[in-house]
Amino acid sequence: MKFNNKQYVRWDDLDAIGHVNNATYLTYAQEARFAWSGMIEMVVARAEVDFIAPIYTGNIFLDVELWVHSIGNSSFGMTYEIKNDGELVSRIKSVQVTVSPETKKSRPINDAEREFLTKYLETE
Repeated sequence: MKFNNKQYVRWDDLDAIGHVNNATYLTYAQEARFAWSGMIEMVVARAEVDFIAPIYTGNIFLDVELWVHSIGNSSFGMTYEIKNDGELVSRIKSVQVTVSPETKKSRPINDAEREFLTKYLETE
């Protein structure tokens, strides 16, 4: 299953060249990930972004579709596709590591988290 989310492009997301700043794509992914699951205590260990097409306007909504592509012992991988009016503009992959809120250190994915993650597991 995939999760769909809308992210608003603010005018201040545009840089001096007049397109959405590259770093902002990770913010869109982060906000979609939080909407998808604020329940899992995690940190991002890795992120890679493919910029496919620029976005030259603000005051619009982008579609962010995300899914889990791998689940390990204490980490899981996610894929995000960001689309502007149906056009794929970016593909992002990230690795999240589950952490203990008390120790702030890596910990195993618990059964409830694994069950939740498995619902969104899609092989690529």
